Amino acid sequence: MHSIGYRANALLAFAVTILALMCGIASFSDNFNSPSPSAEVQVLNINRFRKKINGDDEVSLTLDISANLETLFTWNTKQVFVFLAAEYETPKNALNQISLWDSIIPSREQAKLRIDTTNKYRFIDQGSNLRGKDFNLTLHWHVMPKTGKMLADKLVLNGFRLPEAYR
Repeated sequence: MHSIGYRANALLAFAVTILALMCGIASFSDNFNSPSPSAEVQVLNINRFRKKINGDDEVSLTLDISANLETLFTWNTKQVFVFLAAEYETPKNALNQISLWDSIIPSREQAKLRIDTTNKYRFIDQGSNLRGKDFNLTLHWHVMPKTGKMLADKLVLNGFRLPEAYR
């Protein structure tokens, strides 16, 4: 006969094995989801465009952000972290990214966004590189599952330009 401790150990090992197998199947099932989120961002106003005392350029924008991220949610999605970044090139750096706004979306019901806001984080370039600069606004998202690997993707929205003169 086996002791109580031996039986409890066997039962616990079996339960953990089944749990690990279920988590693996849950993670694998996310591979069959092909999300197709949509987004549109408009720059409603350039509130401030100035050169700071230390020589850096600073921009304040009013943005209209609308996005439908419902397709990112499956039964395995815990939450989605989404952020909007300004991306541009300078002679010194091939890619500059500045986060302007972010949010955590906890459920599918809150995944349709319609926000009019100023940039949450400061849009500053170290130097005088922003006058007349073309830039992209890129919506990035990170899907955080209950189990399995995180999924990250982005949607690039181009065609934005800063003015030639400070305001």
